[in-house]
Amino acid sequence: MSILDGIMKQVAGSPDTVASLAEKVGIDPAMAEKAVAALGASHAEDGDTVELAAEKTGLDQSQLGGIMEQLGGENALSDIASRLQADGEGGLAGVMGILDRDGDGNPLNDITSMASSLFGKK
Repeated sequence: MSILDGIMKQVAGSPDTVASLAEKVGIDPAMAEKAVAALGASHAEDGDTVELAAEKTGLDQSQLGGIMEQLGGENALSDIASRLQADGEGGLAGVMGILDRDGDGNPLNDITSMASSLFGKK
């Protein structure tokens, strides 16, 4: 079970697992995990959460809005973000580490690459 699965099970109204969330919104589970991580990270930043997460993942804002809605909206996202931060190494840092496939400390280039391959662009 992923870190996010454990957190999502604790948040009222959200799907129990990343896989069930992915199925509901019609995307790959790996991309759903990255979207939830980006939404959680972006929620703590200044600016529009969905817009910031779209920049990080390359996913369409409407898709991310649908994911946020499936998670339970802003309140649930706030709960997920605080649980990610509270988990320390296994939390937000761990999730961001998942996104950073090449280990260069910058997950944005890896997210962009994943999003490009998802949409058939290279």
